Amino acid sequence: MSYRSIPFLFLGILPLLGFSCKGPVGSGNHMQADSIAGILFQDSQNNYWFEIKEKGVGRFNGRELALFSKADGLCGLRIISVQEDKEGNLYFDTTDGVCRFDGNSFTSLEVVKGSADKWQLHPDDLWFRMGWDQPGPYRFDGTNLYSLEFPQAPLEKEFHAKYPNASYNPYGIYSMYFDSDGVLWFGTASFGLCRFDGENFGWLYEEHLTQTPAGGDFGIRSIVEDEAGHFWFCNTRYRFEILPDSTHIRKESNWLNYRKEEGAGYTDSQGNTSFPYFMSIVKDDEGDLWMLTYDEGVWRKKGEELIHYPVKDGEKTALLFSIYKDNEGTIWLGEHGGGTYVLKDDAFHRFTF
Repeated sequence: MSYRSIPFLFLGILPLLGFSCKGPVGSGNHMQADSIAGILFQDSQNNYWFEIKEKGVGRFNGRELALFSKADGLCGLRIISVQEDKEGNLYFDTTDGVCRFDGNSFTSLEVVKGSADKWQLHPDDLWFRMGWDQPGPYRFDGTNLYSLEFPQAPLEKEFHAKYPNASYNPYGIYSMYFDSDGVLWFGTASFGLCRFDGENFGWLYEEHLTQTPAGGDFGIRSIVEDEAGHFWFCNTRYRFEILPDSTHIRKESNWLNYRKEEGAGYTDSQGNTSFPYFMSIVKDDEGDLWMLTYDEGVWRKKGEELIHYPVKDGEKTALLFSIYKDNEGTIWLGEHGGGTYVLKDDAFHRFTF
């Protein structure tokens, strides 16, 4: 809904590997590979936007890399996401605010406190997080940026009784996703998933989605709908089917009605069936799911098969954070702490300008 998706017109991603940077890049024109903290977005003009660690964002048009920093009006250096509206303006969601880039300059959006009636869902709205510890999302209707709060989650009282001095906001948003019906999903830190259809809220919580087998809250970091209309959340143990709109919300508690089926696992070195926990996920142009883990590379779900793609940083296993599909369908990865990888010849290779 928020992102433009048009055919990629550049002559190909793969020749960019090993490219040296030309043209304006702030005070210098060369970036170390580990300065690129991950690809953020490809816009409708086929420019790539990268986060440049501790400096700002870089725009690469296939020939030159231009760096934009706070001195240029960028509102923050910790970039969460980039979106584009129908006029071609770009919006940068940062931990310090949201700013709009019209191709020439940045303008920071002023936040307006929103009431319950500002929870609306329109096709041209843009949604932001502004960090991972807010009580709700931010909705931009083209004029105002509203700060919203979630209605009370079914587990809120139980959570605060168990953790009266929690150091984080359990409503913090780790992921957002529009499904094929235009319904908006939020993955939270401790309350599972919240589904908003424009009128109703529904919640889905299962312990194995929020908490890892080793203990500790994982949070809902990734959401995707497959070609069959099933949803995958955080790991591959189950696939979820949300029941039809007429019955999907149990009004007395705002819990979603759903059914789940066995998902997809793999046999580990001890002969046990294991299920990857993934940090981020995308669906490719063939409908395959690409699931990025923190320290086990990437898993591709092709039909009922899971295919493993190790990702190496030299001799070490790369620690990964994000995955992205560009306008041409090429898959990119962002490494935790800096570094970017691109899929070429059925393997992931480190990207440099």
